[in-house]
Amino acid sequence: MSTKLFVLGFVVLAAAVLGMNSVFVVTEMERAVLLEFGKVVRADISPGLHFKLPFINDVRKFDSRVMTLDAPAERYLTLEKKALIVDSFAKYRVSDVQKYYTSTSGDERRAKELLKQRINEGLRNEISKRTLHEVVSGERDELMEVLMQNLNEVAERELGVTIVDVRVKRIDLPPEVSQSVYDRMNTERDIEAREHRAKGQELAVGIRADADRQKEVVLASAYSEAEQIRGEGDAQAAATYAAAYNKDKEFYRFYRSMSAYQRTFSNKSDILLVNPNSDFFRYLNKSNP
Repeated sequence: MSTKLFVLGFVVLAAAVLGMNSVFVVTEMERAVLLEFGKVVRADISPGLHFKLPFINDVRKFDSRVMTLDAPAERYLTLEKKALIVDSFAKYRVSDVQKYYTSTSGDERRAKELLKQRINEGLRNEISKRTLHEVVSGERDELMEVLMQNLNEVAERELGVTIVDVRVKRIDLPPEVSQSVYDRMNTERDIEAREHRAKGQELAVGIRADADRQKEVVLASAYSEAEQIRGEGDAQAAATYAAAYNKDKEFYRFYRSMSAYQRTFSNKSDILLVNPNSDFFRYLNKSNP
C-alpha cells in the first residue's frame, strides 16, 4: 500500500512539474522568443498564456518598454579640429525580438554597449562635418535629426531595436581650453565695460555742462528781473517822495533835518565839530526865543 502511494505521489509531482514547464505567460510589457535547443523557433510571441514542450523549448523574455541609454561623455573634433566634450543619451525599445536575441544573446548590457558604439560613431561623423558654432547652436537640431535617422537604420538592421530619441545633454570645451576661453571672454567683457563707462562719463559731462548753462541762464534772467523790479520800486518811491515834497516843501525840509539830528546825536560819545551858523542848525537856531 505504501509503495502504491509513493508511486502515485511521484506521478502527480512529475505531472505538476511537466505542467508548470509546459506553460508560460507573456505580459503586455514584455517581448518573448521560443527556443528549441537554443535555436529560435517562434519569434515575437504575443502577450498571453502559451504552451511549450518541457525540457525541449525555452522562453527568453525581454522588456518591451522604452529604455534609456545614458552614454558617457566623449571627446569629438569639429570641422576646424576643435575638441568638444559631448554628453548624450538615447531612448530605445526592442522592435525585432529575434534579431535582438541573435545579435546580443539577450544580454541587455551587451545591447547597450553595442548601441553606445553606434551612437559615438554617429556623433563623431556628424560633428566632424560641422563647425563649433553649428554644433553648439546653428545646426544642433539638424544634427540630432540626421543622427537619429542614421542611427535608427543601423540599430534596426544590426540590433533589432528602434531609436525613439537621441539628445545631447551638454556640450563642453576640454578643461585645457576652457580656461583660455573664459579668460578671453573676461577680457572682452572688460573692454566692453570700459567703453560703456567712457560713454557714460562723456554723457555725464555733457549733462552737467548743460545743467550749468541752464543754471547761469536762470540766474541771469532772475537777476535781470529783480533789477527791473527794484528799479521800478525805486522809481515809484522817488515819485512818492517827490509828490510828498511838492505838497509841503518846508515841512519836508524840517522832517529831513529832524531825522538828521536824530541820527547824528544818537550816540553820546560822538564828537561833532560844526559851525553853529551852518545851515545844519537852521531849525535849531529858529527855536531860540
